Amino acid sequence: MGKKYLKILNCLGLVAIAISCGPKGGAEEKQSVPDVNETAETSERWSKEQAKAWYAEQDWLVGANFNPSNSINQLEMWQKETFSPELIDTELGWAEDIGMNTMRVYLHDLAYQQDPDGFLERMDSMLGLMDKHGMKPLFVFFDSCWDPFVEAGKQRAPKPHVHNSGWVQSPGYHALADSTQYPRLENYVKAVVGRFANDPRVLGWDIWNEPDNDTGVSYRDKEHPNKVDYVLPLMEEAFDWARSQHPIQPLTSGVWLGDWASEDVMSPIQLAQINNSDIISFHNYDSPEEFQKRIDWLKRYDRPMICTEYMARPNGSTFEGFLPIAKAENIGMFNWGLVDGKTQTKYPWDSWEKEYTAEPELWFHEVFHKDGTPYKKSETNLIKSLTGR
Repeated sequence: MGKKYLKILNCLGLVAIAISCGPKGGAEEKQSVPDVNETAETSERWSKEQAKAWYAEQDWLVGANFNPSNSINQLEMWQKETFSPELIDTELGWAEDIGMNTMRVYLHDLAYQQDPDGFLERMDSMLGLMDKHGMKPLFVFFDSCWDPFVEAGKQRAPKPHVHNSGWVQSPGYHALADSTQYPRLENYVKAVVGRFANDPRVLGWDIWNEPDNDTGVSYRDKEHPNKVDYVLPLMEEAFDWARSQHPIQPLTSGVWLGDWASEDVMSPIQLAQINNSDIISFHNYDSPEEFQKRIDWLKRYDRPMICTEYMARPNGSTFEGFLPIAKAENIGMFNWGLVDGKTQTKYPWDSWEKEYTAEPELWFHEVFHKDGTPYKKSETNLIKSLTGR
């Protein structure tokens, strides 16, 4: 076992846990992977000046968290049998028509493990489609949200009327606590970043989505009670893995929860996210006033800012309330959801606790119906107006 993994275990106060994931951990290991530079010196975090210079070259970033409407989760999007470039092309075209110029796109370690070469080729295909529509993706490596018991292969059908009923974590429950799988995760990050490190079609790399999310009422009772103790050191290593490939794109991980008014009240994982990020990213699903307050809190870091998740209509987080503020403050924006589909995120979070038998009158997320017509024409008109489309 390498020193880097012993370092993680020392942080956890654990010895190596040899859990065999078998079918629960996904496909059996088959790693005909591209070579990665195991000895590459890790680059430093960008200076504030580097980050600002990169951001000055970007148009005002406006996009969505994108998963095609026929995919329940990241695996169904990326696996060979269900990858759908024609549908992706169509749905990105709808986004382009309203002025969107970027998408936040989740990857998955098991999709890479299952078919390394094919996965990288599908990423390249996705980049070609996005470039065609004048977009650059922010790719997300890991995610602590929703179902921790992930398996590669055919994905389950959506549970009727339930928000994100099939979204899966990366790494899953078993791999997160199994140090023997960390080299596999390292290879995944290095191979992906290494392949596209100098590709101008990539906007950036989001290392870990909501790393301290305990999954709430959906899966909390099934999670590791000390989940953050595993995630924190692994996330810091993942930043190093990505930096070892010397990408021309920035790295980030978005804070999303709690009080960020000062570092004295921030958690260790929040501080690690901020201190490892080249650009600052964050989530906010609250009121416009709360959105402005959080922007003001994060200004002390004097780095470019991107809101990588927002827009939950019943919460008061809307295009009308947030986008004018973001444009005035030069904050990049990714709302959750583009096209109504198998993720069913037009339903609210409380659909895990409250029974719905029909779609809500006020959609929670999403911009378009499946046929490409806007859910609210006033919203798409606003986005067009603010982006100059």
